[in-house]
Amino acid sequence: MFLVFLGAPGAGKGTQAAVIADKLGVAHIASGDLFRQALEKGTELGKLAKSYMDKGTLVPDEVTIQLISERLNGPDCKGGAVFDGFPRTIDQAKALDKMMAKRAGAIDKAVYIEVPEKALLKRLTGRWICRKCQAPYHEVNSPPKVKGVCDKCGGELYQRADDTEATIKERLKVYFAQTTPLLDYYKAMGKLVSVDGNQDIKKVSEMILRGLGRGR
Repeated sequence: MFLVFLGAPGAGKGTQAAVIADKLGVAHIASGDLFRQALEKGTELGKLAKSYMDKGTLVPDEVTIQLISERLNGPDCKGGAVFDGFPRTIDQAKALDKMMAKRAGAIDKAVYIEVPEKALLKRLTGRWICRKCQAPYHEVNSPPKVKGVCDKCGGELYQRADDTEATIKERLKVYFAQTTPLLDYYKAMGKLVSVDGNQDIKKVSEMILRGLGRGR
């Protein structure tokens, strides 16, 4: 089974993609991990990706697609894979379809984890980090014992610039603008499975498996 996972920042897409890949016994292909691994190994593609990252520009589709294509050749992908963070655009989705067709396969389903914007903001803006030891906290899910103070080292907790409400709203706006056409693309093919992601992790996983015809 080959699946695409879609979800806004804070929707829990990465968590669910890993859980479902494990449950189905297939590879979990996270585009962010592929970039990091390529950079660590110092591959030609990794160096090329780094040259764009260093300039602060987006890595071109052809580089991302080549990384995904190489990963798909791995022996652990023969029985299926969960794509996490790819595709992000219609062009990438079409490129993925071509990749799959070359392997005499196709994307079976696109899973969309739907979470209201208000809930996403609450999840994302509540994150705080310790200046000293970098321990993460969340003011709702995992608050420190003393407000503003790290439990582990007593360091000051701060909020990253990209975790402020204004920045997150902009990130979400960009995400939804990019993703709406993708949802329409998979819906038109009868492959879209939408799941309410505004629940606990286990419940969301169960709903996804049911939507894939693998749950009770």
